[in-house]
Amino acid sequence: MGVFLGLLLSLLGISLPAQPTPDLDFYRNLNDGRNAGEMLHQYLLSQARTKLEQRQQRLERTTDWAAYRQAFRQQVIQSLGGLPEPTPLHPRVVGTLTREGYRIEKILFESQPRFYVTANLYLPTSGRPPYPAILFPLGHEAGAKAHEAWQRVLGNLARRGFVLLAWDPVGQGERVQLYDEDLRTSKLVASTTEHTMVGIQSLLLGDAFARFTIWDGIRALDYLLSRAEVDRTRVGVTGNSGGGTHSSYLAALEDRIHVAAPSCYLTNWRKLLETIGPQDAEQCFPGFLDLGFDHADFVVAFAPKPFLMLSAIRDFFPILGARQTWREAKRVYDALGAADRLAMFEADDGHGYTLPRREAAYRWFTRWLQGAEDASPEQPVVLATESELACTETGQVLTSLGGESVFSLNLARLQRVRKTGSLEDVRRLTRFELPQKPPRVELFGGDARMRKLTYETEPGIQIPAVLFQPEGSGRRPAVIVAHGRGKAASFSTVQGYLGSGHVVLSVDLRGLGETALAAARRSGDWSRYFGDYNSAMTAILLGKPLVAMRAEDISAGVSYLRSLDQVDASRISVHAIEAAGVAGLLATALDSRIQSAVIEGSLVSYESVIRSKIHRGVFEHVIPGALRFFDLGDLVRWSAPRKVELRRPVDALGLPAGGR
Repeated sequence: MGVFLGLLLSLLGISLPAQPTPDLDFYRNLNDGRNAGEMLHQYLLSQARTKLEQRQQRLERTTDWAAYRQAFRQQVIQSLGGLPEPTPLHPRVVGTLTREGYRIEKILFESQPRFYVTANLYLPTSGRPPYPAILFPLGHEAGAKAHEAWQRVLGNLARRGFVLLAWDPVGQGERVQLYDEDLRTSKLVASTTEHTMVGIQSLLLGDAFARFTIWDGIRALDYLLSRAEVDRTRVGVTGNSGGGTHSSYLAALEDRIHVAAPSCYLTNWRKLLETIGPQDAEQCFPGFLDLGFDHADFVVAFAPKPFLMLSAIRDFFPILGARQTWREAKRVYDALGAADRLAMFEADDGHGYTLPRREAAYRWFTRWLQGAEDASPEQPVVLATESELACTETGQVLTSLGGESVFSLNLARLQRVRKTGSLEDVRRLTRFELPQKPPRVELFGGDARMRKLTYETEPGIQIPAVLFQPEGSGRRPAVIVAHGRGKAASFSTVQGYLGSGHVVLSVDLRGLGETALAAARRSGDWSRYFGDYNSAMTAILLGKPLVAMRAEDISAGVSYLRSLDQVDASRISVHAIEAAGVAGLLATALDSRIQSAVIEGSLVSYESVIRSKIHRGVFEHVIPGALRFFDLGDLVRWSAPRKVELRRPVDALGLPAGGR
């Protein structure tokens, strides 16, 4: 790399210092303890800690918990993008299985028009109706309704005199949205990958993916309570993992639920971000941390009704966070005179609805919904196969019934929510801020022709850069070159600008180039499809998208160039390539000091993401709610009369737009 750069500069008439040419990637050569690959993560973690500390201060002043719960509910629903309007369920029973002490009805209903939900209803065959009922959202484990642990919970509670409803979540069981008939599974294999693929599309519309899944749960509750066998005054909810997630959501949002026992989900955001990071899209609401909320708020929103936290000491959801959440919620339950209605059960095992947690749930529900705790041990059940529990002929809704998919619903929603926007909407959605003064700069060597440096966009963010200055006197035009693969990938671009007499600032925007997340911290298919998912999702939780932060890195570079005597401040441009492209376009639209831009190899439009069932490398560019007000083409139009040149645009898969 150093030899190539030396040859390049010598051809351009730029002399080098006598010492060997340093690498352009230089953070790794420093001995001051910096780790450029951790910079963005640590910055976001610091921002999250600040938000969570502010939350604690607010909670200490809170006394009106009814108002707090109501505000939480309203803001969660707003963060979801609102909920759909109720429509007829059109339920039908399509089959029945008989078991000792209960029967299983196979149910189809529509949570939205022609958006089919496959479900199993467990009904006791002894005792007298109406029975207490339990809503059972499923986790992400294979088999969906047929998963072994779920069948054990459902069968044992049915024998204890409960009616239960379990349904396939979007992306699982009979509701795979990207079903491959050759593979006989999802094209993306993992349901959480499907959730996030759809979730990113939903974000562009101003929605959270959980808008689909929570609404399915609410309509499942509607169906459960429509059954004559059910006592509407005695209703519970429980589930594990993704089911624990939705047990927490539904308990917080639904007054018709009276007892809750989510398993293996509740922890807190601080411990999550310090360990495994944000999980799939259904577990992340835009702006959740910025609004000052945490996992404990799902429990607080249910107070003072009976709530049991079921936790695993060796879960990947950190147990320390779960304990902190329990203590926080306990203070509210104590204040409401309901100390006996909040409990936490820990088992020394790993993730899953394991036997100790299942039996704790049996005791909790019989205590609070039947009036007498049943501590009898779990009994064996006859397990049904996935096909035996299936509600459709082919085992897939989309191949048996057709109807709507999340993709068709999102396309229809795009037409309903789209409005005419402006740059003010862009500023509001991105929270983009122009720098008020030149950034603090730290030099790392070189000479008057080539300097290595960092400049500070904001505390905690140091942007590595190389400043190239051709020979000659007088003020010159300048350009910021930002390449998605880093400074080392932009040699030919730098060469062209140097040859035309430009001052060039070649930069690595935060999270790109040598500040990119270390490969060891990236996760397989998630990295392939979603890039730096943890950073991008954490930024969205904090209320400011990563692409806007990168645009501010570019604007800080503009401020630095304007401070140089060699630069003509009226002729500063941007050349942003590949993963830096949308940030470059955003900076150009919002920073009038940028006189022109070349955007190369960058995403052609946000709408292309909605129209493509699969996308790659898009998430780091997402602005939640953008498509309600603008698309990338509008940013080009609103930059006029300044010139923006688009070169080699790519579609949602990263392929040449239009197939060229």
